Amino acid sequence: MEANKRLLALDVFRGITIAGMILVNNPGSWGSVYPPLEHAEWHGCTPTDLVFPFFLFIVGVAIPLALGKRKERGDDRKSIYLKILRRTVLIFGIGLLLTAIPRFNLATLRIPGVLPRIALVYGACSVLFMQTGWKGLVRWSIGLLLGYWAVMTLVPVPGGYPPNLDPETNLGAWLDRTIFTTDHLWRQSKTWDPEGLLSTFPAVVTGLIGMLTGLWIKTDRDDYRKLTGIFAAGVILVAAGLLWNLAFPINKKLWT
Repeated sequence: MEANKRLLALDVFRGITIAGMILVNNPGSWGSVYPPLEHAEWHGCTPTDLVFPFFLFIVGVAIPLALGKRKERGDDRKSIYLKILRRTVLIFGIGLLLTAIPRFNLATLRIPGVLPRIALVYGACSVLFMQTGWKGLVRWSIGLLLGYWAVMTLVPVPGGYPPNLDPETNLGAWLDRTIFTTDHLWRQSKTWDPEGLLSTFPAVVTGLIGMLTGLWIKTDRDDYRKLTGIFAAGVILVAAGLLWNLAFPINKKLWT
């Protein structure tokens, strides 16, 4: 597959995702929103819950396309890492700026958020791309998912709570309150944040899956093999997610 075709496919997918985001954020009337345009209340998944993961997947796909040639040429690693750092800080900073507008108040500025999470996922995935190959990315993906599952379901929550996945008493919510305090969390809840720190780790895996897809697209295989390979991997991962859902419920806010 030619480079321009790969980029066209990615741009089309990005455009569809942005259109979905606009539709979700501007449904016309908040008093009569179609159920598919609403987030799941807690456990579960609606089409709306796929929009943000799609963005992180797209970020992951783009990384091998953007950094691959520089890595293959053996360009100076320091300059590459500085570029990654600058972009990470820029995206994170824009996220904080948009949160602060129009009524800036440092005392209640929300620190976690959509763009800060995109920044962290981009930075982590880019560094891993520079440090390891596709097998390493697979190992990191499995390790992060299993580690997150173990922490969320096996580690007691300080304050006397057993391991749980409830909104206010899960370990991730406790960690966010401890690090950011309730003044800097999502204003709709104040006690937990859907883009919290701990759930960023499995969000990184969404980016890693995108990176693995990007690496697969860059191979010399013909288009049919690439397409069927992506389809097969998608079916396997969806089946694995549905099976794991029986023990570790699908939850976009926890990014399970």
